Amino acid sequence: MTRKAPTKTHRQMVDEWERQPEFKAAYEELEMEFTLLRELLLARQQAGLTQAEVAEKMGTKPPAVTRLETALSDQRHSPTIATLKKYAQAVGCKLEVHLVPTKTAKAS
Repeated sequence: MTRKAPTKTHRQMVDEWERQPEFKAAYEELEMEFTLLRELLLARQQAGLTQAEVAEKMGTKPPAVTRLETALSDQRHSPTIATLKKYAQAVGCKLEVHLVPTKTAKAS
């Protein structure tokens, strides 16, 4: 069985999707979760810890850390501030939450 070469690269497909308003809106809606997930994973990696080690430091079980890290990518669960704070402390970080003004114009 011969495999046919793709007609587009991954980058070309993503570029095409990003021009679609529906895709762009859906991606922007998830941007905060993806950013937080990247930060959690990077902090754990920089701390040199496994999920099991983070769980032990948090006083929980490894599946809870797995759920926390995967919940952000599939929107099944929104972790509490307390949970995020425990995770941050376990990986040697401090949790900070910031509000950023939206880009909408102010009403006069």
